[in-house]
Amino acid sequence: MVKFTQEEIDKINSNLKTPEDALRWAFDNLHDRVAKASSFGAEDAVITDMMIKLNPKARFFTLDTGRLNQETYDVMDRASKKYNIHFEVMFPDTEEVQQMVRTKGINLFYESVENRKLCCEIRKVKPLNKILSTLDGWITGLRHDQNENRQKASMVEIDKMHGGILKINPLIDWTWEQTLSYVKEHKLPYNKLLDMGYTSIGCEPCTRAIKPGEDLRAGRWWWESDTHKECGLHMDHSKAT
Repeated sequence: MVKFTQEEIDKINSNLKTPEDALRWAFDNLHDRVAKASSFGAEDAVITDMMIKLNPKARFFTLDTGRLNQETYDVMDRASKKYNIHFEVMFPDTEEVQQMVRTKGINLFYESVENRKLCCEIRKVKPLNKILSTLDGWITGLRHDQNENRQKASMVEIDKMHGGILKINPLIDWTWEQTLSYVKEHKLPYNKLLDMGYTSIGCEPCTRAIKPGEDLRAGRWWWESDTHKECGLHMDHSKAT
């Protein structure tokens, strides 16, 4: 894996103006060792469309936690057929899930933040780490307007959580409105949960539609008091204060 210094990354970012610029740079420099992580939200629909137009052989993966909405599986199927792509589906370790459910219960995440983070760790973080260990970079749908934790992210950045591989965030400067506009204008296959008011899409029991005036990610783990909630994919809980 080619390692980049922060100075090099800063220079790269200064030359990137559009999401397509970031994707083109990733394909040119990371080749087939970069892949898009998809949870099948609006951002994922947009980036998938852009990627296929630039590189029909682009790679995509998703984390099947075992607790997803049917609408999420439906759009995965529609996107696969429209673009003729194969999603590399990562699953959690069966024994770890069984042990967690036996000892903590099937809906353990409602009982404490510790339990919720444990569930995210087993169902999402570990499967993500497994596939990222084989890559030089991954493409995400992060945007600055999603929450405060993401406001300092760059279009291309060094992912210190995952061994120094690169994290590509093509839509980092886009707004929610820009994202939805692209989906509608290009008539993309999208998750029908968007029509129900879901501005962030995760596991079915841990995600709801937002209410008028709420933050874009207010529907994630809504029963917790912390307003800067993350599952651990983009924040290391072991080092968080």
